[in-house]
Amino acid sequence: MPRVVAFLRAINVGGHTVQMTRLRGLFEALGLKDVETFIASGNVVFTTSSGNLDALQRKIEAHLEKALGYEVKTFLRTEAEVTAIARHRPFPAAAVRNAAALYVAFVDAPLGVAERKLIAAMKTDIDDFHVGAREIYWLCRKRQSESTFSYARLEKQIKGPATFRGVRTVEKLAAKYCRDDS
Repeated sequence: MPRVVAFLRAINVGGHTVQMTRLRGLFEALGLKDVETFIASGNVVFTTSSGNLDALQRKIEAHLEKALGYEVKTFLRTEAEVTAIARHRPFPAAAVRNAAALYVAFVDAPLGVAERKLIAAMKTDIDDFHVGAREIYWLCRKRQSESTFSYARLEKQIKGPATFRGVRTVEKLAAKYCRDDS
């Protein structure tokens, strides 16, 4: 069975606290197997026999909203996709070493030309962006408090939700759970 990672939005932020044992149980209740959570920020790894990840994503979102009482936007990625995201190097190594942070935003679908232009227009001396398949990489050269970028601004530009993770978190997740078939 393929392994999948769910990146959840609104878990253990903004007053929405969910114990990881409960979150695992909610995924297991959907018939998903080998369910594990990775750090307490809404990363759930599982195996599934479902061949339709879009339908599974909607099913997970509906189940979590019913169980938790609020919307939990879910972004599913296959094991191969997580590995590729963890390996992707959109910025020069020296820029990453000297930056305060590097994040990846997960979005539902590839961005169109208009959205890509809006993202490119957000670049500043502090912030740089790279658009991947269904991910947006954000390099913050200084402290985030010095940046004019915000998650809400990005979601407004792309007209849809996103959830952010530090690239190191994605790299650790890939190293722990994703097979390296290269």
